[in-house]
Amino acid sequence: MQGDVEKRHFLPAAFESRAISVLLVGCGSNGAQMLMGLASLDVALREISSRSLQVTVVDDDIVTVANLGRQPFYRCDIGNTKARTLVERINIAHGLNWTAVHGRAPDAASVDGRDMVITCVDSAAARRAIGAAIADAESYRRPRYWLDLGNRATDGQFIIGCPAGTAADRAARLQTVLEAFPELADESLVEDDAPSCSVQEALERQSLFINRVIASHALALLFELLGRGSIRHAGGFLNIATGQCMPIALPKVSEA
Repeated sequence: MQGDVEKRHFLPAAFESRAISVLLVGCGSNGAQMLMGLASLDVALREISSRSLQVTVVDDDIVTVANLGRQPFYRCDIGNTKARTLVERINIAHGLNWTAVHGRAPDAASVDGRDMVITCVDSAAARRAIGAAIADAESYRRPRYWLDLGNRATDGQFIIGCPAGTAADRAARLQTVLEAFPELADESLVEDDAPSCSVQEALERQSLFINRVIASHALALLFELLGRGSIRHAGGFLNIATGQCMPIALPKVSEA
């Protein structure tokens, strides 16, 4: 019995019977797919549980021709802000009041009191900035979870963690993306987050469905956690070129 407990992370009781406050940072390749999926997750949670989602989206980008195809935008959206375009669409379709912020990554005040932060950003620098914002928030007001998505041309990963300073749960604290991948702390890391200028160039940089695949796996993990109450893994590595998928194991519970 003990062996089975060690393989699960359980949703804290504090999440029962209320709306879960989610801050989604980034509404581009992975972020747009995540946002559309969160709307579906909200519908499911309302049907099978006493929980729901209240989402705020932060992104400073606008829709361009290069976004068509891989991201859920249409030609009529070109020139509009990404966050507001999708949030307005979701609010109208589902009768919600989610919030869109056209701006850059949040500060400590923005993450303070959130239940979960989801990052879909392009660079290690952006992850460091968000990690710093979470660390600067009051320890008892820090997000309980930080879910991060990232990818390259045909592979990527997603990982959910519990920022340091949050209350201990029934399972060992899950590592955040910055703890699991300490190389992201290297400020000398050369990054290429330049935008693509056309659909063709965008497809040369990233495979057509890589973002949808990464987001779908991350959303499935969230459904197990928020809808079913526990998870058996903390994320995963995916490669759509080879068809490989490798889970990120949960940490072992320390022996008393």
